[in-house]
Amino acid sequence: MLSANISRFKPRRQLGKTGFNATQLGIGDIADKKITVEQCSATIRRALKAGLNIVDTAPCYEDGYSETVVGKAIKGFRDKVFLIDKIDNHNDPVEPQIEASLARLQTNMADLFVLHALDTLEGWQNAVKPGGAFEQMDSCRKKSMLRFRGISSHNPDVLQTAILSGLCDVIMFPIGPYCDSRFIEIILPLAKEHNVGTVCFKTFGAGKLLGDTPGYNQPLQQRPRGKFSSGGEESAEPTLPHLSVEQCLNYTLTIDPDVALLGLCFTNEQDAAFEVARNFKPLMPPQMEEIKTLAAEAVKDKGDCWWNPKKIQ
Repeated sequence: MLSANISRFKPRRQLGKTGFNATQLGIGDIADKKITVEQCSATIRRALKAGLNIVDTAPCYEDGYSETVVGKAIKGFRDKVFLIDKIDNHNDPVEPQIEASLARLQTNMADLFVLHALDTLEGWQNAVKPGGAFEQMDSCRKKSMLRFRGISSHNPDVLQTAILSGLCDVIMFPIGPYCDSRFIEIILPLAKEHNVGTVCFKTFGAGKLLGDTPGYNQPLQQRPRGKFSSGGEESAEPTLPHLSVEQCLNYTLTIDPDVALLGLCFTNEQDAAFEVARNFKPLMPPQMEEIKTLAAEAVKDKGDCWWNPKKIQ
């Protein structure tokens, strides 16, 4: 049951040329095989009952387990939800991949399929050539297997090319306190100019900004030694800097993508994010710069930030 303090979300903006009125937060990638399908799907339904209407998944998330979870979760909500799925293998036939995903989702159609992690210009050129993935996606659209198409990418050059091509209805890319500035300064305004929907991820830097992890709750293999107290004993307090959910989410919401896609795997995470969104007020430039500086410190010693094509500027 939803706690009394969780706000009820309402759609606030059309998701680009799709015409779908999306909520400012979306939920995605809830899949942990140590947790039952019923428990995982109940977590998604909790967010849907709070009003969120964007749900994201992919076949590679726990080898299809995420799609199975999402399929169970959206029963009874399907007509209210914009369902996003992905094509992981860009060079393999597209239709069998979509068919397999729809079977796990237990639905006949997804609202959007994107080419997952399309990060090179060569990959883009292959996708748009005659007979390539985009043409195959269009064929699947004619068979009512999907309504819209796009890409997810960690490369601003690919995203810029994709927007200008006119082939993408929606693009997915990183926006957060530790992301390449081109995503914010070039890609987001260009997408808005061309009426391409923007669903953005990495608000929490795959968890690096909130905790001591190389990403997605994995433990650090090597931790810095703890600080020593005046008595000479090593402190158990974490030695790596962290940001709060409030700092990260306020930063992303201030930048204002159409949808901020969050993991929200646990009820306490949902409550924290919902509270921030409910009380959100755009940050001033000095506040944004402070959070950006803190984020650069928070990701140190936590491994590669794979969503940035190079050191951010």
